[in-house]
Amino acid sequence: MSTAARRPFALLASVSGAMIVALDGTILLVAQPSLRRDLDASVAQVQWTSTGYLIAVATLLVVAGRLGDRYGHARLLFTGVLGFGAASAGIALAPTIGWVIALRAAQGVFGALLQPATLALLRLTYPPDRLGTPIAVRTSAIAVAAGAGPVLGGILVQHLGWRAVFWVNVPAALVIAALTLAVRTPVPERAGSQRLDLTGTALLTAALAVLVHTLTGVPGRGWTAGPTLLELTVGLALSAALVLHERRAAHPIVPRAVARSVPVTAAMALLLVISAGLFGALFRATFYLQDTLRLAPLATGLRVLPLTALMVLGAPVAGAALRRYGPRRTAVAGTALVVVGIAQLSSLGPAGPWPSMTVAFAALGAGFATVMVTATGTVVGDAPPGYAGVVGGLKQTAMNIGPSLGIAVAAGATGATAGSASTMSLSLLPLAVLALLGLIPACLLPQRPTGHVPPRQPAPQEGAVAEVGERL
Repeated sequence: MSTAARRPFALLASVSGAMIVALDGTILLVAQPSLRRDLDASVAQVQWTSTGYLIAVATLLVVAGRLGDRYGHARLLFTGVLGFGAASAGIALAPTIGWVIALRAAQGVFGALLQPATLALLRLTYPPDRLGTPIAVRTSAIAVAAGAGPVLGGILVQHLGWRAVFWVNVPAALVIAALTLAVRTPVPERAGSQRLDLTGTALLTAALAVLVHTLTGVPGRGWTAGPTLLELTVGLALSAALVLHERRAAHPIVPRAVARSVPVTAAMALLLVISAGLFGALFRATFYLQDTLRLAPLATGLRVLPLTALMVLGAPVAGAALRRYGPRRTAVAGTALVVVGIAQLSSLGPAGPWPSMTVAFAALGAGFATVMVTATGTVVGDAPPGYAGVVGGLKQTAMNIGPSLGIAVAAGATGATAGSASTMSLSLLPLAVLALLGLIPACLLPQRPTGHVPPRQPAPQEGAVAEVGERL
């Protein structure tokens, strides 16, 4: 099968793999209350069904990307999606909350295997100047899946129970695995530069695990609590040890060609701060709508609907803008929209008109879609040769840590007065500043569209890497 003939299968596999993860993340929120009652679990135990999954995913994405670079991304996607489906089936059959927590962590491991591969498959089958459309389709699909999760979850839980939200992953996983088999991508030769540094892997995994656990605990205990400060200290120490080790390592877990790529590192930083700003604002807005305005969950979801709609509709527009105006100007525009949306939300009071809130959420959705398409396109198109997986893993890591950071910032700024209207602007101000910092990495992105960039000479390799098109 030719490369052109593989493109529809690669796009379907990539989009479907991204959707199953996005859907699982939001559909569980609706199922958790029923799960808690059925299994007689505590609130802390139910929270660990999400925290355990998040820690497993965030800590293993880069490692999974390196494995894909070595053994082939189609293999990793196939293994990851089948494991994801198997873990989902196990959760649906779980007799106790302990089993649910353990299997959710296993589900996170397999989720980490499949996520970098979904981006790598696009780079393997599409030329750089034609990546805008598939990336826009992928972004819109993620928005649809995330937005449909609560609705589908509500229907399944109401009529079939909480276990049904996990059973739904099983047939979807089998379909994605079948699609992956149709994507015959070259398997890279095992070269010296692809060796996995076990010490660097352990340090990176430990540092990310501590960081994610710290951030997820901030809403409950605050930034100044003893455990939070202790974990932050440990995380910083592990990060410092990782940096020192990476500088001396012959085969660092984050290859030097990736670390030195300004477009790639700028895109990662942009995704981190913008996702933090968006999800932190959503966290605060949810409390505001339900605790201050006393809206029901369904009414709250309808108020936020413009965000999802503009993400879906804005992604293809962002793809066209990226081709015409280039990454830098498109990313700056998207960042500005997110900042404007957060600022608009911060100005709303209990008596504020609902159209103003609609405009704010629409700006957030359009801005986030623009940043997602632009930053992802930069990561996919400008990654150094041979490092498709590790760059995809870094991108997904930023997208997992960013929301946790944003929620922690919002919770820390709000404190014990989460439902107070008078603190709305104060709690969103740090998030607006955080999103505004995105202008710095946005201005470091390439100025010209991908299709107009002169071909680059391959960067010097740290070892003999076979030229098989394995770039993200």
